[in-house]
Amino acid sequence: MKWTREDFLGDAVTTARKLIGTVVVSKTPEGITAGRIVECEAYGETYQGHKDDGAHVFKGLTPRTRIIFGEGGHAYVYLIYGMYTCLNFVCGHEGESGSVLIRALEPLEGLDLMKKRRHQTKEKLLTSGPGRLTQALGIDMSYYGMDLTGDTLYVETREKGPWPLEITKRKNIDYAIWGKDFPWRFLLKGSPYVSK
Repeated sequence: MKWTREDFLGDAVTTARKLIGTVVVSKTPEGITAGRIVECEAYGETYQGHKDDGAHVFKGLTPRTRIIFGEGGHAYVYLIYGMYTCLNFVCGHEGESGSVLIRALEPLEGLDLMKKRRHQTKEKLLTSGPGRLTQALGIDMSYYGMDLTGDTLYVETREKGPWPLEITKRKNIDYAIWGKDFPWRFLLKGSPYVSK
C-alpha cells in the first residue's frame, strides 16, 4: 500500500519508527529501483526539553531548510562533502520542522541499475549509507521538494510488521551539544544492510 500525505503528518520520531520495514521506490527513465528502509534518523523535534541542535532547522528558516517547514510528505535533499546527496522525508504539518534522514536500505528491485550507478558489485555496499542509497536510486538535487505521494519517488508498505527495532544515538553529529545524545536512530534489528 502506497503512503499518503496523512502518513507523513506525524512527528519525526513516530514517523521514523513507522518507516522501518517500508519500501522506497524510485522511478526514473533508466528504470525502477527500490529498497526496504533498514535505518533512519529523526530530526528537528524537542527531546527532554532541548531543541534538536543536530538538525538543519535548529537555526530557523533558511533557503536551504524552507521545505522542512512545509507540509509533510515532501523530499528534503541536500549535498554533503560537495558531491553526495542525502534524502530526508519531511514530517508533520506546515510550520513544524521535523524530518527523517534515510540512512540505509536493503536493495530489493533494480539491482543491476543500482550496481551500474554505484560502480559497485557488492550488494551490501549498494545502499548502506545515505550517500550510497541516493546514488543507487538516482536521486540528485532536482528531487528537492518532490512530492513523496507522487509517481516518481514514494513509500510503500508491502509487508505488515512489527519489525524488530534497535534504537541508538544518531551518527556523525558530534558538533551538537544536546542532539548528539538523542536516541533517534532506528534500525531494523539484525539487518546486514545498516550503515557502519
